[in-house]
Amino acid sequence: MFIHKDSKFNSTRYIVTVTLFGLILLSVVPATFSGFSINTTITATNIVQTVLAQGEDPFPLTNNETLTPAQQQAREQLLNEQGFSVNVIARNLSAPLNLLYGPDDTLWITERVGKDILRVDPTNGTKLSTMPIPNANQSKGQDGVLGMAFDPNFNSTHHIYVAYTYEKTSDEGAAPELKTKITRFTYDPTTNNISEPLDLISGLSGSSDHNSGRMTFGPDGKLYYTIGDQGKNQLALACLNNMAQHLPTVEEVAAKNWSTYEGKVLRMNPDGSIPEDNPAINGIQSHIYTYGHRNAQGIAIGPTGDIYISEHGDNSDDEVNRLVAGGNYGWPYVSGYIDDKAYQYYNWSAAKNCPELKFNDVAPAPVGVTVKSESEFNATNFVPPIQTFYTVDKGFNFTEAGKSCGEMTSTCYPTVAPSSLRLYTSDTIPGWENNLLMTTLKGGKIIKMTLDDNGTAVKGKPQDLFRSENRYRDIAFSPDGSTIYVITDPAGPVQAMKDGPITPTTTLWSPGALIAFNYVGAGNSTLQ
Repeated sequence: MFIHKDSKFNSTRYIVTVTLFGLILLSVVPATFSGFSINTTITATNIVQTVLAQGEDPFPLTNNETLTPAQQQAREQLLNEQGFSVNVIARNLSAPLNLLYGPDDTLWITERVGKDILRVDPTNGTKLSTMPIPNANQSKGQDGVLGMAFDPNFNSTHHIYVAYTYEKTSDEGAAPELKTKITRFTYDPTTNNISEPLDLISGLSGSSDHNSGRMTFGPDGKLYYTIGDQGKNQLALACLNNMAQHLPTVEEVAAKNWSTYEGKVLRMNPDGSIPEDNPAINGIQSHIYTYGHRNAQGIAIGPTGDIYISEHGDNSDDEVNRLVAGGNYGWPYVSGYIDDKAYQYYNWSAAKNCPELKFNDVAPAPVGVTVKSESEFNATNFVPPIQTFYTVDKGFNFTEAGKSCGEMTSTCYPTVAPSSLRLYTSDTIPGWENNLLMTTLKGGKIIKMTLDDNGTAVKGKPQDLFRSENRYRDIAFSPDGSTIYVITDPAGPVQAMKDGPITPTTTLWSPGALIAFNYVGAGNSTLQ
């Protein structure tokens, strides 16, 4: 199953299909049949605009649709492999991006387009509070309110860290620049609002594409933050130099010029300063912890304290990486492993005639665009991924693969578009403890990976779960591990569930939704 680059397309509806150990929940399931029940769902109407009547299917057929053979097979699989109940507890979210289960036993959701943070009751989807982020800007695609992280001592400090884009005015008369900052807010549990903003780091690059924006506190008490390559050297930004391999000078660090932080993972103290034990890369110490990243939209702490990221590949080779201080992860010279297979580096930005060229990274390079094979990259600090999705051989015909997807060609390419990454630590669901779970956008599924005892490799074959025509954006777990919460994109292409060649659909099952997958044990299954 493939899909691609953090979705450059706008579309309309999605989700709720489930494939967990084969469990697939379809939007096309009939209202009643033996061993399966559909119950009433009541949620706050300010989030969920549709209140379901008794027996109503929350994922109804439209336009007199009928089940395809693939959907019928999925329906039968759902009945035969029980163990989860599924409840769409909130709808009409404004491009939800980050989902956390808070220390206050509520779900916290950043709305990228809504430019705020929601607190939601995890039992019924009731909106408890809306907390706008002052001066956040959203206008160009993938900008807006991004990721967040709770202070490790949240119950006493009430601090929450938030990344978002904003407009910075420079020289008089110049157009504002889109930038990114990380701000610490203080949450007031009495008023259910945030205040006392303190900017920890500002002036980071901001873009319409590849902002990343995931953050987490590590076991060392440091804040880790992913920042993408800003979409440079591709599509509409093809003539801009990709900075993922560039490192700052001493003077740039002293001047707080963070332009070379693109395509990196940053590590900082809780006050935004540079930790004394950060790696000195090429002799220069900065916030940079690792570099050579494309767009790391997932970050997770492993069972032994290691940090893992999931990263969008180009047309192939989505990655899961284990971070090593000072490590170079290869982008844009390498995608996946150094194997000289399908990926080659096209340097569009260096072409003198770049503005005159039509971007196409799956056709032979036009005159003026230099091409490099992965084996030409010989950095001694290169760190290969622990897993890729998917590596295809040299000579793979992307043009032919994309034909069945029409204008949404990348939906047919061998990638899944990984959008987040979490470690499941509970023993509630048998066989899941200390497994990584990765949500995907165009893949419409969650992928479960088992780490080896050292946490340095993925053991066995990754498992596809909760397959649907939805774009899964982020994932969180209840404290006891019995419920898996997922948020979905409001629009975009996903691979359709059908027989035959891969084709895209933009008719999503539950767009902009919050879904709960509740583990109820083998022999039980309900759709709510």
